[in-house]
Amino acid sequence: MATLDDLRAGRLAGCRRLDLSCGLREFPREIYDLADSLEILNLSGNALTSLPDDLPRLHRLRVIFCSDNPFTVLPEVLGRCPGLTMVGFKACRIQRVPAPSLPSRLRWLILTDNAVADLPDELGRRPLQKLMLAGNRLERLPESLAGCPTLELFRISANRFATLPAWIFTLPRLAWFACAGNPALQRAGAVETSTPAIPWNALSLQERLGEGASGIIHRATWHRPEGLLPVAVKCFKGAMTSDGLPEDEMAASLGAGAHPGLIPVLGRASGAQGEALVMPLIDPAFRILAGPPSLESCTRDVYPDGLALSLSTTLALVRRVADTCRHLHERSINHGDLYGHNLLWDGLGTALVSDFGGATRYGSGGGFEPIEVRAFGILLGELLERTVDPVPAGLTQVQQDCVQEVPAQRPDFAVIGQRLATI
Repeated sequence: MATLDDLRAGRLAGCRRLDLSCGLREFPREIYDLADSLEILNLSGNALTSLPDDLPRLHRLRVIFCSDNPFTVLPEVLGRCPGLTMVGFKACRIQRVPAPSLPSRLRWLILTDNAVADLPDELGRRPLQKLMLAGNRLERLPESLAGCPTLELFRISANRFATLPAWIFTLPRLAWFACAGNPALQRAGAVETSTPAIPWNALSLQERLGEGASGIIHRATWHRPEGLLPVAVKCFKGAMTSDGLPEDEMAASLGAGAHPGLIPVLGRASGAQGEALVMPLIDPAFRILAGPPSLESCTRDVYPDGLALSLSTTLALVRRVADTCRHLHERSINHGDLYGHNLLWDGLGTALVSDFGGATRYGSGGGFEPIEVRAFGILLGELLERTVDPVPAGLTQVQQDCVQEVPAQRPDFAVIGQRLATI
């Protein structure tokens, strides 16, 4: 994080990314000194309400973040920045999105946790791949989005949709979709009664094991009548995430039930200290399969350099993931974020599907499964690219069938599992 003093002293000359969070109320004019190099500008966490009309002077600018600033309108000047492909205004106070504010090359738009009630038709005429609108006041979407052939990740959780537009389920490339917390869906708050309630005073939290968008995971000890048990406790923050509400994530986790490809839930803690899920500690041999998408890759995970998989390992991984997804969709749960960065694996072929932050409990029907099948097909393709043994034609065909652009023609997870079992 750069300081304003560094910027004003010229010590940041030539930088490609500038992160500046220091209570700014006005746009620092010294930023223009970086016009010939600056590509990523992060002004999140300030007190800005507008951007200057001459912002296009930053002619190399590709990405701008202005989250956690009190904007009420998405600035129209953004649309005059020809190189902008990513715009992030999360947790502002935005009520209005003017059509001129949308850059012509816009691929990735984040308006999570605002007060947007309407969107312009021009939105569907942009080359969008990621559109993140969770936590707004939307009741409808522009029909132009129905003709958006590039949209792959779509978040509309925690809005006011009484019905979901049917065209969502025909989008040819949509693979990661989250819409929990809308009136159109039965509220995910009804939790499995078989899940034990664990008193907070029975849990002793220890060191932090990890942190995600919705919560912090701690190592802990569960003081049971029958003895002490080492566990992991995910404490939910209670704030809106890019995927939706933590309460919907918790309900989906509890509703997922038992499966070898899922991390079991031992119990739920609820009280003055907040909400938490209690889970067994995972064997340290398990690690995350991939890193999340980067600003450059947009919708594709970033895998470790040199990752090489045998055919048997790849098959073991995808068979487990496909069967886990079959289990979830039989329980009417769409994971919504099926990615390598949400898979834990042991380096051999055993995998666990984690993170229900983008999950939706959708009831019967709904067309969710074909969307998730495309996500599985993309994951399978990424693993096949890293498989060093010859790949059977049948496995390649499964991958191609999963990503075809007519959702109704994709196989379901039960059929995928049967086909994988024969390879």
